[in-house]
Amino acid sequence: MTTHQVIENYESLSALTNQMRSAAEQGEWDALVELEQQCSRKIAEMKPVDASIALDERSRQLKIQLIKKILANDAEIRNRTQAWMGQLQHILQSNRQEQRLQRAYGG
Repeated sequence: MTTHQVIENYESLSALTNQMRSAAEQGEWDALVELEQQCSRKIAEMKPVDASIALDERSRQLKIQLIKKILANDAEIRNRTQAWMGQLQHILQSNRQEQRLQRAYGG
């Protein structure tokens, strides 16, 4: 693998996390799951060779910028999914309370 390929991998990962962020912002949870699986496969593919390639200073700085962008996307995705999970938890709790009331009052 070359320096160019390492940078291309990080650019690809950055693009995937951009798509994931967009899916989370739009509440497209199925798409987010599929993109997350693609992202996991990409990371698994990158890991074995990433550390073995020495980068020049310019490439190293570009890699750092891409990693920062990936991490910012990840933080935004987490914010969106945590909010969604909170809403989902509230809905589930409401449903459980409704079911208890129905059982208690023969509904």
